Amino acid sequence: MVHAPGNDTAALEKLAAELNARGYEARLTVPDGRPPWLAVINPAAPMLAETVMAYVEWFWWPWEDRIAPAADVAAAADAIARVLALAPAGGGE
Repeated sequence: MVHAPGNDTAALEKLAAELNARGYEARLTVPDGRPPWLAVINPAAPMLAETVMAYVEWFWWPWEDRIAPAADVAAAADAIARVLALAPAGGGE
């Protein structure tokens, strides 16, 4: 498998911009010799945080589930926001 970190970084930068615009804290990490990743935090509840990677035209969770195509930044941001959302007050059915 060929890894193209430039493509991954560009996709993650776009996703970070979208998530930051929605009020999340998204920070890109680009380590030497390893794939880049995005650390995403819900500032209203910092314990709600997750890591996102981009590889082969998809955004991925660290447990290797696809989030959304890298070309669809809005759909990826929607999915990440659902995972990092606060539960509604009042409990649930």
